[in-house]
Amino acid sequence: SKNFNVEELCTHISNCKGKIFITGVGKSGHIANKFAATLSSTGTPSFFIHPAEALHGDLGMVEKNDAIIAISKSGESKEICDLIPAINMKKINLFSITENVNSTIAKASRAHILVKVKREACPNDLAPTSSTTVTLALGDAIAVALLKSKGFTSEDFAKSHPGGKLGKKLTLRTRDLMVPIKKAAV
Repeated sequence: SKNFNVEELCTHISNCKGKIFITGVGKSGHIANKFAATLSSTGTPSFFIHPAEALHGDLGMVEKNDAIIAISKSGESKEICDLIPAINMKKINLFSITENVNSTIAKASRAHILVKVKREACPNDLAPTSSTTVTLALGDAIAVALLKSKGFTSEDFAKSHPGGKLGKKLTLRTRDLMVPIKKAAV
């Protein structure tokens, strides 16, 4: 496992023939959810999958051409560790982001990225604060790298954001607002 091997993970994601599922529990789960949303909106079909729910049937959504990215600060999150045998049995590629290259999750992964901060912003150095911020930024960087490699355009972005102000700005055309002259106010 190499430190901060972003290029390798981007290559694996780019070569994935299926969907990307991102998992994590607690604060890592929130970051995983946001990472999946950013990937999806920038051209890489992705979903958040809660590891506890995956253990109770949701793993059925994941097929052999899909991949899973696990985010776990310790690399020992029980719910994710409990999923590893099933992931291996289904022959699904597992990738991970943890602070421990020797963790159970990192060792089970085809590619691993080490995210280790000197200390958390929390005065007790306990609550995931700095580490989640770095992981969030890493997810955004991966999404942007993939967006660039795919040649994802503003038009493509607009197609996945039809309801937002950005999408309207990029997709709204004059003819969408025009009414026949007979119906126009005089």
